[in-house]
Amino acid sequence: MTLADLLYRSLIIGAAATALLDLWQIALNRLFGFGLPNWALVGRWVGHLPGGTFAHDDIGQSSPVSGELAIGWVFHYAVGIAFALATLLIGGAPWAKNPALLLPLVVGLVTVGCGWFILQPCLGAGIAASRKPDATRIRLLNIAGHVVFGFGLWLAAVAIK
Repeated sequence: MTLADLLYRSLIIGAAATALLDLWQIALNRLFGFGLPNWALVGRWVGHLPGGTFAHDDIGQSSPVSGELAIGWVFHYAVGIAFALATLLIGGAPWAKNPALLLPLVVGLVTVGCGWFILQPCLGAGIAASRKPDATRIRLLNIAGHVVFGFGLWLAAVAIK
């Protein structure tokens, strides 16, 4: 697999899997009333990084950043593309030519840790949303969402093989 092919596949697979995750979250919102992710707060976190602030007590109380919603959405999709790249690097050309479901499901489940141990604590929610009153529900939704994302990685890889 050439570098151009690797980057192309990462972009398409990652964006498609992230879009599927977004559709999943919209469906949960419309069917069950679950809240949608606030990508502006993630953008606010990213926007504070160049100033040296990595963690916040409560990102909602931190000063807003210009363009934070757009920053958050771009970051969300960039992370999805990076996870697709990781999947392709782990699976290599054999996986890209014949995508099996197990690898992207494992990647999806493993990447829950990025949210639990990096993003949520840095936003002030604690490890695995432990500072939130509905932490168990958040954790279950995180796991389900990352399984959907993993399924999306596989589905997109099958579609472009």
